[in-house]
Amino acid sequence: MGRIWVIGAGLAGLVAAERLSGTGHTVEMLEASPKAGGRCRSYRDTRLDRVIDNGNHLILSGNRAVLDWAARIGGADALSTGEAAFPFLDLATGARWTIRPGPGPLGALRRAARPPGVSALALGRDTARLLAARRTTSVAEVVARGPAWDAFWDPMTRAVLNEPPETGSAPLLRAALLRSFARGAGAVRPVFAPDGLGPALVDPALPLLEARGVRIRYRTAAAALRGTDRLDAIETADGPVALGPGDAAILAVPARQAATLLPQIDVPGPGRTIVNAHFLAPESGLPPVLALLGGAAQWLFRRGDVVSVTVSAAEASEVDGLSREAALGQLWRDVAAAIAAHGGTVPAAMPVARLLREKAATFDQSPAGAVRRPAARTPWPNLLLAGDHVGTGLPATLEGAVRSGLAAARLAAQAA
Repeated sequence: MGRIWVIGAGLAGLVAAERLSGTGHTVEMLEASPKAGGRCRSYRDTRLDRVIDNGNHLILSGNRAVLDWAARIGGADALSTGEAAFPFLDLATGARWTIRPGPGPLGALRRAARPPGVSALALGRDTARLLAARRTTSVAEVVARGPAWDAFWDPMTRAVLNEPPETGSAPLLRAALLRSFARGAGAVRPVFAPDGLGPALVDPALPLLEARGVRIRYRTAAAALRGTDRLDAIETADGPVALGPGDAAILAVPARQAATLLPQIDVPGPGRTIVNAHFLAPESGLPPVLALLGGAAQWLFRRGDVVSVTVSAAEASEVDGLSREAALGQLWRDVAAAIAAHGGTVPAAMPVARLLREKAATFDQSPAGAVRRPAARTPWPNLLLAGDHVGTGLPATLEGAVRSGLAAARLAAQAA
């Protein structure tokens, strides 16, 4: 068996390296940054003096590839599973309710699984139209405006696709819902990482890979890829990495870098910005996850005394164009209102906080962007692609990243 080079030590790259090294392949990795994990890692924030994730990701019990990955590397103990219940709070009216899907495919249509004022007929009609949506259709083109739009389709589209319904791909939303809410309560139990995603999905993989002889060369970016009929060399600042006749490589970098290194392929353009704000708020009384309507914040996550809120598709939100201080102030007002609604202790002034803006946090998940996703195979038979932008059929999620890594590993093993 030849040597396999994995370019990029994000989640997809780590998954590919683990799968290949576990089947006896010699694997080496190149990573441009000083750390592994990409957009799925944890770090200690100096302002908060707490460990936070570099992005808020919601894992569901139906995300079998992610959960199997955690179990495979020894990270499952760093995860905990909650009940299939999603509390909502309308900040404009103070109304509160909880979505509780029932068992089986029809569990999402029962009364307890629907927002107030949304009939099973209306939700079922929208769902049927979503199931029949064409590749070029947006969510707004298939779901009706009304109570279900405000209380379910709009927040769900923004959370899953990082796009408002007017521009989000209906087929991508459909793919996510078919693996979660469409399967009932058993597939939508939220899975939490009390100590951060890093200890569950990234950190345990590193000693495992090291024990298998996998070397990760950090701060070693791929500057260019060379070849004619196949990939022959990977250019780096430390010099070229030559690939022998039986060698293969997996390019597991974000879409923009992949297109720069391999201009022969078409990739989706950059997606929208995601804004995350983290606040120190002990005794908040908040649940681990809370959907927010009627404010700037869309989803709230509590881990210990850190309360985090997310604004997806930030360019189409109230925080667009605001300064750091103004955005934090607006988001804190939403958090304070949520704390008050849950009977928690609201600090007299905004506490220590951190605002993170991740531009192009996902690939473009509009219909036009979704159809540009590349396949795992490239024009060079010994070079494969991995990453959540590759055509897995799923949105830009952790589940998509893991599945792409597994698919690339299988194809690379055949090519090597």
